[in-house]
Amino acid sequence: MTEYKMFEGCVIGNRIPFVEAASRKVFEKLGIETSQAPFSCCPDPTGVKCFDNDTWLAMGARNLCLAEAEGKDIISLCNGCANTLRGVKHQLMHDSLKKEKINAELAKIGKEYRGSIDVKHFVDVLKNNLDKIKSSVVKDLKNLKVACHPGCHYMRPAEWMESDDPLHPTNLKEIVSALGATVVDHDEEALCCGSAVTNAYEEYGLATLKKKMDSIRKSGADVICVNCPSCFQQFDTQQRNLSKMFEEDYNIPVMYLTELLALAMDLDASEIGLMFHRIRLKFALENVGIEMRGLIK
Repeated sequence: MTEYKMFEGCVIGNRIPFVEAASRKVFEKLGIETSQAPFSCCPDPTGVKCFDNDTWLAMGARNLCLAEAEGKDIISLCNGCANTLRGVKHQLMHDSLKKEKINAELAKIGKEYRGSIDVKHFVDVLKNNLDKIKSSVVKDLKNLKVACHPGCHYMRPAEWMESDDPLHPTNLKEIVSALGATVVDHDEEALCCGSAVTNAYEEYGLATLKKKMDSIRKSGADVICVNCPSCFQQFDTQQRNLSKMFEEDYNIPVMYLTELLALAMDLDASEIGLMFHRIRLKFALENVGIEMRGLIK
């Protein structure tokens, strides 16, 4: 059995730890073995890299060294973390001079980056376990209409993410379909949720989110399924602000992919923290005949 070093990332651990809880429960059910390492921030692909590429490389390479020391590939729960770690690996693989420079810095803490391990996004690992996923489904989700949003950093840049078609993504939809849920297409599936822009320019970020949400609402989706913590927060926390700004009703619950898997496996809501979502799930689920213990309206 393959064992991965789990890279939860900063956002999940500090802001939405219930996603980590659901992920660990699901991985255990599927026989995906993980262990811990003293990782630091990845660091963020839209933050540190923009200001100091060498610092970004050194911090990312230090994380990769921790997994290399045990000869284990990394499994990342976060689009941004996977993007950074794969991006660092890609850049150092294609630039020997830069690799020498970064290793000179790492030598100060007794480490050397060799490039001997891989970084897996958890969606890619799950896609390779579709048969196990199908056999683990207990709850009937056929009446649940799901709009999928894989997020920008999962698909782009394609030269180092190598996960999915950046304009016509299918991986997330394949996994959701394997759960028995009904995937609904929407016109703006490849569009950014607006999270990064919202942090700096709220008006423009929410305008992007509105375009996204209008597309999802038109599809008739009961829930939105994501595989990125920043996207999760954007959908879960900003729909209320969107409703106020544009005087329209936006109230579609969002679920992390591993939460949706946990739902299909009939895990108790108290085990995976579904009650901590800001946009409540209970009505959306019960409206299509799905009961989940421990949820509040």
